[in-house]
Amino acid sequence: MLTMEEAMKQSSMRFAAGEIVKGTVIEVRPKEVLVDIGYKSEGVIAANEFEDIKVVKVGDEINVLIEKLEDKEGMVVLSKEKAEFKQNWDKILTICNEGGTIAGKVKAVVKGGLLVNIGVEAFLPASQIDITTTKNLAGYVGNTYDFKVVKINQERQNIVLSRRELIEQERNERRSKLLSDMTPGDIRKGTVKNITDFGAFIDLNGIDGLLHITDMSWGRVNHPSDILRVGQDIDVVVLDINREKERVSLGLKQKLANPWDNIEGKYPIGAKVKGKVVNLVPYGAFVELEPGVEGLVHVTELSWTKRIAKPADVLKVDQELEAVVLGINREEQKISLGVRQLEANPWDKAMEKYPPGTKVKGKIRNLTSYGAFIELEEGLDGMIHVSDISWTRKINHPSEVLKKGDEVEAVVLEIDKANQRIAVGIKQLAVDPWSNIDHYYKVGDLVTGKVTKLASFGAFVGLQHEIDGLVHISQVSEERIDKIKNVLKVGQEVTARVIKIDKSDRRIGLSIKAASYSSEQLKAEQAALDALKPGEDLVALQHAFDAADEAKE
Repeated sequence: MLTMEEAMKQSSMRFAAGEIVKGTVIEVRPKEVLVDIGYKSEGVIAANEFEDIKVVKVGDEINVLIEKLEDKEGMVVLSKEKAEFKQNWDKILTICNEGGTIAGKVKAVVKGGLLVNIGVEAFLPASQIDITTTKNLAGYVGNTYDFKVVKINQERQNIVLSRRELIEQERNERRSKLLSDMTPGDIRKGTVKNITDFGAFIDLNGIDGLLHITDMSWGRVNHPSDILRVGQDIDVVVLDINREKERVSLGLKQKLANPWDNIEGKYPIGAKVKGKVVNLVPYGAFVELEPGVEGLVHVTELSWTKRIAKPADVLKVDQELEAVVLGINREEQKISLGVRQLEANPWDKAMEKYPPGTKVKGKIRNLTSYGAFIELEEGLDGMIHVSDISWTRKINHPSEVLKKGDEVEAVVLEIDKANQRIAVGIKQLAVDPWSNIDHYYKVGDLVTGKVTKLASFGAFVGLQHEIDGLVHISQVSEERIDKIKNVLKVGQEVTARVIKIDKSDRRIGLSIKAASYSSEQLKAEQAALDALKPGEDLVALQHAFDAADEAKE
């Protein structure tokens, strides 16, 4: 039989620091739990070592680790967590080497990641929580997941986990299966993962596919965000699969019938259609006839008569518009439309209403450097070229004799239906005075007129029948004249003698100094004029008028 001393010695050998023993809860306090382990004094465990102190009851049996056999108060210091850790550590090492998988419950958020209970506490870095960046770490606390063991440090007794690697592994397996099972034409469920300017990436639960903006709708899509949002669940059609590069092209509009399949039947050429203006460009307006079908009204098809610089001058986006179908190209998905075809073409009857020789009246609508436009009727103009204003006078700009708003009479000269032009003239209302010039003037005649313009080389004198004669600077006076403006003024009445008539160039040469010459003197003077250089002679009226303007300035 053991003596008391031997029994105490044997008991003290069983109760040593670092040992794990069974104990019974004998009292639960707010901050600690008293446990009887069969030693001479009770043991104490901190309350925070229990997951829920409220469920701990007197009589519960638990495994504890002896940290110290006696503290300052003579009590045994115990640890429930350290007992569990020591028991679990060896177990974890045997069942879960690096690369193994284990289940665990997220315990708390710590610096750089999460603390996970897998029997012992392990660390899950934030970068290894999921395949996407995780912002709300607290949302994982209390949840149980499977983890991959990526690192075990036995000396420090810590373990690093990864949930991301398991997700990626599972995703890769799903991706491989999807790529092998998927065929073009399949309809798959997916979630909008990301939206860009050119399309959207759709998560097909294992692989991402690209839904290009042109495959979202048969109609016009300005931006993918107009019809999709991130997180939205949609059904898409598989268009193409590249298994080597693991790329999948998706479509949304392909779930619906292509509106262009029977386009000729729906919109025959010549049919009147209605639509909404969806876009304006410098060369025309795009009109939506139905979702996915747009027609183009070219700027030249907006009006028969008005020259429209750009469609925005007469149309606006979202405006309802009626038009006529002019042409269809189903392969290129193009429809040509016209607005002016809704009205009769006034040029079709222009030849009938305004044959050459017809006298017309109208207001001057516009002046240009080359002529004036006269309005014959609404949308129909005739053009008076500057050369058709007067038979006798060289007019540089129509504003010299015409102004906007003037009502004038003219004669139709020519109709160019192809180019939509009507040429009219004012001078044709009267007979060309040069056709009867021999009856009006002869060399040697004395004439009277007023100075109309001055030039560096002479002066123009207005005669009867709206004919101008030119007095060369050498024919003003017997004395040498340096500047014509020193001896003559515009509006001054002068008497001169006709010394030359040139029918081919429609010119009359005058001489003021020869007004009192004899016949012999006239012949001599004419010979002198004929000997002058071309630039000093009876120059072209256009040059003369230009020079006259310079002299005025």
